[in-house]
Amino acid sequence: MRSLVVLAVLAGALLAPAKANALVAAHTGIHVRDGRLVEANGSDLVLRGVNHDVMWYPDRNSAFAAIKAAGANAVRIPLGIGHQWRRSGTEEVAKVVGLCRANRLICILDAHDTTGFGQDKKAATVAQAVQFWLGLRDVLAGQEDHIIVNVANEPFGNGSTMPWTQQTSDAIRALRAAGFKHALMVDAPGWGQDESFVMRDNAEKVRDADPLGNTLFDIHMYGEFGTAAKVNAYLSSFTDRRLPILIGEFSGEHQWGDPDEDAIMAYAEARELGYFGWSWSGNDKQFSYLDLVHDFDAAKLTAWGRRFISGPNGLTTDTREATIYRNAVAAPPKKAPQDVRVLDVTSSTVTIGWKPRRYATYQVVAVEGAVETRVATTSRATVTLPRLRGSTDYTFAVYSRDLLGTRSPRSAMVAAVTTPAR
Repeated sequence: MRSLVVLAVLAGALLAPAKANALVAAHTGIHVRDGRLVEANGSDLVLRGVNHDVMWYPDRNSAFAAIKAAGANAVRIPLGIGHQWRRSGTEEVAKVVGLCRANRLICILDAHDTTGFGQDKKAATVAQAVQFWLGLRDVLAGQEDHIIVNVANEPFGNGSTMPWTQQTSDAIRALRAAGFKHALMVDAPGWGQDESFVMRDNAEKVRDADPLGNTLFDIHMYGEFGTAAKVNAYLSSFTDRRLPILIGEFSGEHQWGDPDEDAIMAYAEARELGYFGWSWSGNDKQFSYLDLVHDFDAAKLTAWGRRFISGPNGLTTDTREATIYRNAVAAPPKKAPQDVRVLDVTSSTVTIGWKPRRYATYQVVAVEGAVETRVATTSRATVTLPRLRGSTDYTFAVYSRDLLGTRSPRSAMVAAVTTPAR
């Protein structure tokens, strides 16, 4: 499988003052602070997005705008290093980075050929991935505020004896020695799922190998994470130690075990952790259930796409655009959302819509007398509210938030009566 978790605690109080100051000065872009991923200005950065197969589909450039429109603030891009798959050259990588920036997305670049080393005979080594990154140094330098370097995708297969800790630490040291100041992301072994807990149990050693204290950890959640208890235990093992973690890949189903996508998204939302769904489109026929949209058509969501984008704790729930892309002097909203209307009613759902605003997010509330209850958060100008009772009166209203998070006045209320349940 081809496919984020985030670690690194600034060692400020434990370092000599001169070294601590050097660390702070080195953070010119995205970095880790006190167990959280933040931007250069210190703003919390919760990455939510999609994996997009540029390596296999280099000409599907409209996908970037579609992924942004779906609510993402980031995109994870597999790149070939020329060992197992074709090499992504400097011009292609520069083009991808430009498309990310043009569509206001944080760009996570992933060296993909290392997938399953030790069990897949075609896989590249972590050291070979490092050489690939060294060849891209001049293309990536100076873009630390919107690029994260994912050192090696799923770099080892299953087993407790894989030399993940040493080779990952060596890779980090090599990239830092070569002048890379980017946030570095490292994947778990065990095909990304850390089935033997090698990454979990050695995370501090890898963090300490980074002289900038700016290493991020990536867990992929497929069949190994089939229950809420497993999802919670793994994520809490990092957050309890103030090691930020992010889910770089997961899906709604999988041939090797059924992941609990509801728990993955719910725990990520509760802990304000990032996640990335696999993947936008173009999976091989036998893996087509992993596609979020059919044939790269954003208007044709799959069942997985509907769940991931607009379902509970999905992309449209609370994804915030990175501050580097925001207008810091944006005027706060002076008016409530306009033209709020009921679009459709069934026995268990009500769909409402309103006039869209540029770069706004919306909160939908149920109103009962003087009591408001938030029922949905979305970046779109329509929403379907599920799990309602049949033959029941409901009243809803909408707030908008601008890029700075300022909330508008409440919209006019709309009433709907669900149809009788059959």
